[in-house]
Amino acid sequence: MNQSNLSPQEREAPRTHLILITTPIIFALVSILDGEVLHWSTQLNDVVPLYLRIIFCIIFVLMALVLIQISHKTLFKDNQPPAKVLTKGIFKFVRNPMYLGILLIYVAVICFSISLISIGVFIIIFFVYNKMVKVEEKILEEIFGNEFLEYKEKVPRWIPKFI
Repeated sequence: MNQSNLSPQEREAPRTHLILITTPIIFALVSILDGEVLHWSTQLNDVVPLYLRIIFCIIFVLMALVLIQISHKTLFKDNQPPAKVLTKGIFKFVRNPMYLGILLIYVAVICFSISLISIGVFIIIFFVYNKMVKVEEKILEEIFGNEFLEYKEKVPRWIPKFI
């Protein structure tokens, strides 16, 4: 497959934008309903001090913003889809830094709210993202062939490898 014929949208899994828009809305609604209205699964808020929840929330948000910013700059530097597999910078450590950053924002909200129901929703969202990434990786395998397959063997999908 000739990669120059594919638009950025054709390199994405179907309905990626719908997923990226709806999952935070669903997650926010569940978190707000559980944490502020129904209080079904927020009993741990009485055990974990607010200052600790805020500290962990800030740490995860900062990590998320760094990942999103760095990966966005790298991916969209030339306003063109990359012509080769990105293996430098943040992409040397993790294959999906932007999606990982988005997922870390969910984790930050969970740290703050300690809503067990939100953890369940997050697990579902993670599996949706994982499925989406697998589809996108198949597309990248078709575009880049062995170059991407070698990259996949060396670099983890989700948990950054710093060694």
